[in-house]
Amino acid sequence: MVIIVCDKPSIPGEELTGVPEWSKGAVWYQIFPERFRNGEPGNDPKITDQEGCWPHDTSGPWEIHPWDSDWYEPQSWEMANGKDIWYNITRRRYGGDLQGIINKLDYLSDLGIDAIYLNPVFVSPSHHKYDITSYHHIEPTFGPDPTGDRQLMAREIPDDPSSWKWTSADKLMLELIREVHRRGMKIIFDGVFNHVGYKHFAFKDVLEKGKDSKFKDWFIIRSFADSATGTELDYEGWWGVKDMPELKEDENGIVQGPKKYLFDITRRWMDPDGDGDPSDGIDGWRLDVAFCVAHPFWKDWRKHVRSINPEAYLTAEVIDPPDKLKPYLEGDEFDAVMNYNFAFLASDFLINDSLGIDAGCLDTSLQQLREAFRPEVTLAMQNLLGSHDTHRAGSRVANDDVISFRNVPDFFDKTKAASNPEYLTRKPSPEEYELLKLMVLFQMTYPGAPMIYYGDEAGMWGAGDPCCRKPMVWDDIVFQDEAFLPDGNQRDRPDKVSVNHDLLDHYRKMIKLRKDHPVLKFGDYQTIYAVDDVFAFSRKDAVQEILVFLNKGKKEQNILTEYISEGVYKDLLNDKTPEIKPNREGIILPPASGRILLKISDADLKNQ
Repeated sequence: MVIIVCDKPSIPGEELTGVPEWSKGAVWYQIFPERFRNGEPGNDPKITDQEGCWPHDTSGPWEIHPWDSDWYEPQSWEMANGKDIWYNITRRRYGGDLQGIINKLDYLSDLGIDAIYLNPVFVSPSHHKYDITSYHHIEPTFGPDPTGDRQLMAREIPDDPSSWKWTSADKLMLELIREVHRRGMKIIFDGVFNHVGYKHFAFKDVLEKGKDSKFKDWFIIRSFADSATGTELDYEGWWGVKDMPELKEDENGIVQGPKKYLFDITRRWMDPDGDGDPSDGIDGWRLDVAFCVAHPFWKDWRKHVRSINPEAYLTAEVIDPPDKLKPYLEGDEFDAVMNYNFAFLASDFLINDSLGIDAGCLDTSLQQLREAFRPEVTLAMQNLLGSHDTHRAGSRVANDDVISFRNVPDFFDKTKAASNPEYLTRKPSPEEYELLKLMVLFQMTYPGAPMIYYGDEAGMWGAGDPCCRKPMVWDDIVFQDEAFLPDGNQRDRPDKVSVNHDLLDHYRKMIKLRKDHPVLKFGDYQTIYAVDDVFAFSRKDAVQEILVFLNKGKKEQNILTEYISEGVYKDLLNDKTPEIKPNREGIILPPASGRILLKISDADLKNQ
């Protein structure tokens, strides 16, 4: 078996290219702000706040959506507009805000989270906020005074940083950053640099002034509106979506006008006081659709970011095989990517049946993924099981053979309840939750930086976008049962919506084991068994050795392997006394189960 050494230091003398130490093996938590927690109902968005985003309906009946409601049950105002469930789900707003996140930071700290990744928080009319209208301000409805913030913003010159003010939402974001740091955690923003929203200040100026706009060269304009020639404004939108005009690029990436603006807002959020001390700013960025922006821009931007904070972390959304990821991860662009390749392999092995892979294929594929990058990159890769763009991990288990996760983009279509009526939108069964726990065990013991999508730890389920973006479940909210199906019919048996405390406790336990045993973060990796339904590996350093076993099958397995060293081991999952001698007795693995065994040192044995 091949041993992969994981605890390599950053490359000497390359302080602007090395992966930040804090990011190696960190446990991440992804928050979709509008759906995490409503901390201040007084700032809830109004229907007029949706102006500029699909479905462009700010006059039909509408109210803020009840947090505790049945996801597929239409509310009275939704039935009044005569539109289908998917139209109405897009118009829904639940009121999640920054105060809600602040109020729940202790929950994240107790869970064991090291770093938070926030989906976009900048000014935007949509619920997802990937159609940003201003990057130098936080969405007003995320703060305490939306009306006052908009009035303050209106008095600025948007492309002149010297005119920028700090709104109440901006100031609350700075408080959130302080509170995150006070708890020893890090926080990064979602940067959407490829495109902007239809109401972005620069594009709005183009709409008003046409070819006379000073921002006309920010965008890819095919034609301007001209009554004399009969032409209309035509421009490039991201994937053809006109609500998201693309920023113009040349051979060096994003052109100078928008590039300067993006560099200015980068500094604003990384060093808010402008005093050269980045401790009051965010700790890095996740870059949306990074593959849509040319490499020269990312190289320049990384230098800018690291000149502000040498320990800033940069991760990208690039969903490609390892060979195509390499140009992004050579030390001059990104530190890591959202590791969808890990999610593909974990799903293909542990969940999929007829569409899945065996342990041998898993081992080969994981080795290729590890060896594709420098070891420090592997340790910083965000090993996710799901995200705001995928169906939830629990629902993937319940829909095990719908389609392989790696089959992008067909996967995204097949896992949407809107496009696939056969998709199961029900709650996972107890047996399916047990399989999810096995996935979590793998995620928390394998090299990398595990990332949890909000609510997965609490047992939330949901089909692909938009159903993976339900409001977070909390113990102090009594939710209605999910009694409705997407087609409007009622379920034979309603599903109870509440926190799954057994799963939540499992997450806490696995994260604590990871923190209590640094070998699980930094130790060398070696596969010790990979046959059919059973996969096992060791994590080892100068102090400890831990063995991890996964049995995805429906039969009990007894594993004997020459790669387990002589000694006595303690079962970390069951806290049993150290009487396990796997090299002699074998390892008993019940169906769909895992084990984590810590080798007991001779000194510890003598002290018992």
